[in-house]
Amino acid sequence: MKKYTLIGASGFLGTRLIDVIGKGNCINIDKNQSTKYPDITIIQDIRNEGIINSIPPSTEVVILLAAEHKDDVNPISLYYDVNVKGTQNVLEAMDSNGITNLIFTSSVAVYGLNKKKPDEHHPADPFNHYGTSKWQAEELLRKWYFNDPNNRSLTIVRPAVIFGEGNRGNVYNLINQISSDRFIMVGKGKNIKSMAYVGNVASFLHHCIKVNRSTYRLFNYSDKPDLNMNDLIKFVLEYFGKKQNLVRLPYMLALGGAKSLELLAKLRNENFPVNTIRIKKFCADTQFDATAAFNSGFSAPFSLLEGLKKTLEYEFPCSKRT
Repeated sequence: MKKYTLIGASGFLGTRLIDVIGKGNCINIDKNQSTKYPDITIIQDIRNEGIINSIPPSTEVVILLAAEHKDDVNPISLYYDVNVKGTQNVLEAMDSNGITNLIFTSSVAVYGLNKKKPDEHHPADPFNHYGTSKWQAEELLRKWYFNDPNNRSLTIVRPAVIFGEGNRGNVYNLINQISSDRFIMVGKGKNIKSMAYVGNVASFLHHCIKVNRSTYRLFNYSDKPDLNMNDLIKFVLEYFGKKQNLVRLPYMLALGGAKSLELLAKLRNENFPVNTIRIKKFCADTQFDATAAFNSGFSAPFSLLEGLKKTLEYEFPCSKRT
């Protein structure tokens, strides 16, 4: 019997987590087929009631990864349909099948932008619908746990922005722009960015599974050392052997341009790669305290710089450098 049920593990992080756990120990429930692990994947959408019949009653721990998280989701209601209602459906399925242990991947987006290195006790202040929906999902989960704390276990992990081999998120897009000389630096670059290498996040989730017990736990997760944008870009430029003569654009000018593009996109019913949310996120301080995670007995397999190097070597090997 499979001990662990992963929900939403067909993607980037979930695939790495299955690598760590071992496919013989788990199943994956996802609305999309897994390219690497189709033989253990059940196709199901957490927005549908069918999730109740998809989770095996023999499951010891559910790991809920599924989320709607992109910056330009349309309609906005999808954030809440997936991240909140979907979470409620999973809880109902667990209760129906007598499963009492849950690990949930939330996000540091619940803190909002430009906070002073918040730890897990910092008040929530999300600035966008993704962060708001994740916070609402967390509140549902805490209510579920504290309704029966003697018999339930809940672990919530809030990763910083996750990057790594095969991901096509913001970190990859930044690196790709630098590699092709299309990168324009917005702002002064002194803002600090906490990030998390996918191999370390998967290992930390596995650590949480192994030490799972009847309690409530909340962790931020990011790798160290934290870098500011100038240091991050310098590291990437050095990998490509490029000079550091970047074109720099003042923040307010970039924000104004993004607002104009949003208006044009709305008129044309299109999505553009640049918008105000992405400009604000790029220029914000997003540094988070992950002391609790590393005090839990976890040791990251890779440093942040090692994770960046592995990503660069995978995505941009020597033969592809410009």
